Amino acid sequence: MGKFKAKKSALKSEKILFGAMPEFLKRGYSDTSMDRIAASSGVSKQTLYSHFKDKETLFSSLVKHMATQRFQTIFGIKYMQGEPEQVLRNLANTLLSEIMSEPPEYQAFMRLIISESGRFPHLPQVFIRNLALPAHQALSNYFAVHTELNISDTEAVARIFIGTLINFMITQEILNGKEIMPMSAERLIDTLVYLILCSRNN
Repeated sequence: MGKFKAKKSALKSEKILFGAMPEFLKRGYSDTSMDRIAASSGVSKQTLYSHFKDKETLFSSLVKHMATQRFQTIFGIKYMQGEPEQVLRNLANTLLSEIMSEPPEYQAFMRLIISESGRFPHLPQVFIRNLALPAHQALSNYFAVHTELNISDTEAVARIFIGTLINFMITQEILNGKEIMPMSAERLIDTLVYLILCSRNN
């Protein structure tokens, strides 16, 4: 009975988060009210507040939910097993394909997080803690285990690898720079993997 109740509560929370997304995208963080979120989610205010004590908690939960999903999709255990060249190529291709194929509202939500970071720095920090930090740690740990790569600073190289791909995605998609700075994903990935693997010969 307890498991059923917990599952029902989790489903209700997801319903609220799903309903909150379009409100935040339409009005921004500051101008979105809990009343509108309740209406958009199809729940009463009492139900809304029983799951999320305030707007900040709800927004943080939405960011955490999205970040956790992305981490599991891109950096799950199955993607971190195998020889370095294949693992790095798989990670790079998966990261770019997942981010670039996201529905428009997901990219819009990322823009919202960035735009609100000046006034509410604690909000994007939720995203950093639940996606960027564990992603960098997972890749850094992989480099540390594979000593044949001869990487002296695994954390820095993990940041370079992931940061290069994120920068590519931002300039190409979010900032609409594909025509200004054209480059294929394959070319970028080939060069990035080569630069990391060539450390084995040093």
